[in-house]
Amino acid sequence: MSKAKNTVPSESKTSSNPKVESFSGLSKNILVQMYKHMVKTRVLEERLIKIYRAGESYFWIGGPGEEAWGVPLGMLAKKGQGPMYDYLHLHYRCSPTVVAMGLDMLTSIRLMMNRTTDRSTGGRNFSNHFVIPEWNIAPVTSPLEVQYPIACGTAHVQKRTQGSKALTIVTGGDAGTAEGDFASCLILASRRGQELPMLITVQNNKWGISTSYEGQHGETFIADRAKAFNIKAEVINGNDPVESYLKIQESMDYIRKTGKPAFLEAMVSRLYGHSSASGANPIQNEVDPVKDFEQRLLKAGHITLPEVKALWEDYELEGIRAAEQARTEPVPQADSIWNHTYVDNENADWRNF
Repeated sequence: MSKAKNTVPSESKTSSNPKVESFSGLSKNILVQMYKHMVKTRVLEERLIKIYRAGESYFWIGGPGEEAWGVPLGMLAKKGQGPMYDYLHLHYRCSPTVVAMGLDMLTSIRLMMNRTTDRSTGGRNFSNHFVIPEWNIAPVTSPLEVQYPIACGTAHVQKRTQGSKALTIVTGGDAGTAEGDFASCLILASRRGQELPMLITVQNNKWGISTSYEGQHGETFIADRAKAFNIKAEVINGNDPVESYLKIQESMDYIRKTGKPAFLEAMVSRLYGHSSASGANPIQNEVDPVKDFEQRLLKAGHITLPEVKALWEDYELEGIRAAEQARTEPVPQADSIWNHTYVDNENADWRNF
């Protein structure tokens, strides 16, 4: 049984002749880098939950349990601004991806605590609703699955940009695929002769808030729906960062080479409730991908127990200091309500609109 509680690991017993894992040829550097991003994301998310429980924020929703999927996605994205780089249309469980791309904890915590210093929304949106133009991260939206057809727009731009081998990445949850926007994306991405360079993904944690997957889907896998549109599709173990890394890399290579879409359905865990609306309490009997990968790296000798303990402690301290910093910063006031709603209207009188 895996627990979501953030605890420092203890020594595990191994056989006298343990089988050394090959990790499918991934280098030690990549493996350790993935692990560090995964730990940082977990510590950050649990810090956000603590902030909510302390009454210092209104709402939490995030991605504990999706680190083994989201971190490789962020590491493999071609980061930059403009159509020569990958566009990312993410959803609100995207913290592993943006952390792997270089997000610091303070930026996330400012958003969580609704501070004016929040660079994404000026303190006016929910947790994990990032907007980072210089990384081609489009605004994370609250309405379910609207990101899917929006992503087709940036893919069209990339397709029409001479010399671009960039692609558009879009992510979402399993329950939201019931929305028509998801179906529209499959149609728009797969039209013969007009295929779009898109990595379309679904993170399937088997729950839609409190409704289980089994009673809501007639298809065996969501990926089966993509196959109906002749989109290259696969179901993967999103709790294994090695498999996630290799399959994402394989799909990205295919898209960059052919200009056609690919689809990945990642089976992942949900280690806390859907959001603070359902209590944000730990869920038992779910695979904890961070702890599992940690044990694999320990057994392989890629990390040591003192290094593991120091890493968790260092990130915990970073989270505490970031929260302390954000706590001193101002919250939005009424006179800025229309800022960023219209172009260049920071000094405009909202009553004229």
